[in-house]
This record gives sequence, structure tokens and C-alpha cells, in this order.
Amino acid sequence: MEYAVLTGTVLVAGVVLALVAQWRDWRPPLYVAVLIGIAVRVLLMFTAARDTWQPVDFVESFKPAGEAVLRGQDPVLASEGGWHFLPTIPYVYGILLWAGLPWEYAGRLVTVVADIALIPLVAKLAGGPRASLRALQYALNPLALLVACIHGQVEPVALVFGVAAFVVARGSGPEVRPGVSTQVVARMRRGVSAYGWRSAAHRVLGPGGLLRRALRPGPTDRADLKRAALAGLWMGLALCAKSWPIWLIPGMLLLLPHLRARITALFVTGAVPLFFLVTLPVFAGTSLNQIPQVISIIRDIRPIVGEWGWTPHFTNGDWALRADLASIGTNLIYLSVLVVLLVWRRADPVDLTTAVLLAFMVMTPRLGAQYLLWFMPFLVARPTRFAWPAILGVSFWAAYGYIYMTQFDTDTWWGLHADWSRASIVLLPILLLAMPWGRRVAEAPELARPVGPPPTRTGGGVTSAA
Repeated sequence: MEYAVLTGTVLVAGVVLALVAQWRDWRPPLYVAVLIGIAVRVLLMFTAARDTWQPVDFVESFKPAGEAVLRGQDPVLASEGGWHFLPTIPYVYGILLWAGLPWEYAGRLVTVVADIALIPLVAKLAGGPRASLRALQYALNPLALLVACIHGQVEPVALVFGVAAFVVARGSGPEVRPGVSTQVVARMRRGVSAYGWRSAAHRVLGPGGLLRRALRPGPTDRADLKRAALAGLWMGLALCAKSWPIWLIPGMLLLLPHLRARITALFVTGAVPLFFLVTLPVFAGTSLNQIPQVISIIRDIRPIVGEWGWTPHFTNGDWALRADLASIGTNLIYLSVLVVLLVWRRADPVDLTTAVLLAFMVMTPRLGAQYLLWFMPFLVARPTRFAWPAILGVSFWAAYGYIYMTQFDTDTWWGLHADWSRASIVLLPILLLAMPWGRRVAEAPELARPVGPPPTRTGGGVTSAA
């Protein structure tokens, strides 16, 4: 990388400004945060595009996908597996290449624009009086700048749609919501205690039971379903960019007001990727008999480990095809996510999602530096006690790989990589500490109000005990 000093200086200056803003409690107007974010991203995109060093996957995987669309070919098949997601982003690549933009700019423009759009969305996700401060801190986030402007990885595109889904699903009203309401849990426990499991199940599933009542339209049903459909649309587009936003779906659903809205959002979420899949013959030139092959390539995840966390210590810090380690890690992810969903089930869905994504980072057997951006908008919007140690730790680790290691030849790079990948294990306990441990229960707004003494029965009616 030829612009290493400039890039490093910009990143360090941004971190200092973000920390000073936190210390001084600066709350600039939102447009100021957005303008700063635009200026920094345009500068880094320009220098990265002019650099003789370009990321391997950016050139050898993403570019062929965009060129395939330009030629009217399927981007998954024509890139020979280099692009193994739905063709949504390659469509945009193809349009920009058709407009005559050089690839070094066209490929990054997609991610930079998405990352700029994330700045006001982080403010909306944070809410409250410090919303613009959180927007400024994301605008200067070093990892976001590296991933969007230097690497050109598509994580910002998935995140901009995923965070938009959260903002739409939450709608107006209180900024902190309970996941599984303590009121609902208490009501179910009382029902089981009073009627037993069989009778309680009948009261839920039987005629006139809780489930049927939950599926009946309410007075705000039309507005709720429109909101749910829009949230599902954004989440579906996030899944079209990459497959990992599936981890965001539980939080989005819990933000919606009732069961009918959640079913609607889930249906639309699944319908959007299906639309892009079935329209491949129309927009990508894919023949019908090639669609099963496209699906097979999208589903295929090679078990490459040794980049991050606990697996490099089994591979001497090198990449390796280890199906055994990949299988163990995948099972650890599923187990940890289930534990997180149980422990944070009554937390605000944003905190629940932050916990899920951080647990994924700790347990995953395979990870590229860009994956660490997944939790950034959520952790920046609702920081925890150890949020900044986590942000600075993963940003420094990623910057070492993006900026310092790219100064050397291939053999030296591999030698540095062995130590770099093994050193990442130091970050795992920091990510664990950054989870929202103090926010495992969020009270519903109506439960936060003081409650009077319980009523007492007198004669044929009910009166207050006071």
C-alpha cells in the first residue's frame, strides 16, 4: 500500500476526535457528522483507487462478477465461484462499469455510499439526546473506513439494509423495548401454575385461545402490517447482499408490535431473495437448468480456517482446509447463539442482536477482517462499558493487516500473517466483555411506571386496597 502513512494518519485522527467527542459529550448536528463521514470516505476511496496494491478478492472475485453482468452472464457461474451470493450487488457493479467508471472506483463506490447512509441510520438506531454523537463516532470508525474504502468489501451494503430494517421495525415510541416481555412471561407462568400444562396449552392453542386472539386484526393493524412489510423488504435486501444478516432477523421480529406483523415481516424477508433467485434468467442470462448449480455454489462454504480466533493455533497461523475445525466451530456458533437468545430474551432487541453478533465473533472458526464490522453499528449506537476497547482492539488488528502487512512481499506477508492471526485470540475476551451484560432485561414502558397496590374483592365487585 503506497498511501499507508496518509491512511494511518486519517484513521488515528478520527479515533482521537471520536474519543474527545465522547469525553466532551459533543453533540454536533447530524448533517455535520454526515459531511465529516463523506469527506473522510471520499479521501480514502480516492487514495485506495490510485494505489498499485488492490485486495485480491476485490480484483479476482468482485470484478469478474460485475463484468459478467455487463456481458449478460450469470455472475455466480462466470466468476467461477468468486462471487457466491445472490446477484443483487453485481447488478450495481455492472451498471457502474457500463457507465464507464474504472473498477477501482466503481467497486468501492457501492460500499462507500452504503457506509455513508449508515451514519444517519446509526443515529436513528441510537435515539435519544446523544444520537448525533453516535453518528459522528460511526462516521470516524476506523474499521468501517478500512472495510468500505480500502477493501471494498460488501459488509456495509448488508448492514445498511439490516439497520434500516431495525429502524423501521421499531417505528416511533420508546427507544428501549423489551424482547420477550416480562409481562408475557409472568402471565404464562401464572397460567401454568393455576391450570397445569395441559389446560394452559389449551388456553393458548384452543378455540378462543391466546394464539387465535393474537392473530386477530387490531385497530392499528393496517399501519403495523405496512411497517412490518417495509422492515421485511429491507431485511430481505440485506440477505441479497450476503447470507449472514440471517442473524439480525430475531431482533427485527422482536421489535415489531405483534404476531401478525412478525409473520408478515418474515414472509417478505424470504420473498425478496427468492425474487432475485427466480429472476436470474431475466436479468442475469442464467438458464433454468443452471439455477440448481447457482444454488449449490451459493450454499457451498469452503472450510477455510486459520485467520482468526482459536483456529490459527491449530494451523500454525496459516490458512487451511480443515473440515473438522470448521464443524466444531459451526456447532459452537449455534450453541452460543441459542444461549445468547435465552439469556438476552428479555433485553432490548438491539442489545440482543449485539450480543448475538459478538458471540459469533468469539466462536467462529473462519473470519475475514471485514466480518468484524457486523456488530459495529449496533455497538456504536448502544455502547457498553467495554465497547471502546473492543472497537479499538479489532480496528488495530484489522489495520495491521490492511496497512502494515501490505508493505511487504508475499513471503514476508505470510510470515507476518502467522503471528497476526494467532494474536487475534487476545481480542476474544475483550469482545466477550463488550457484550451488553448489564442490559439483559429491558422493562416494557408500562411496567416502568409505578404500580399501585393490588386490588381486593369486596362483595360482588373489585375495589382498591388503598
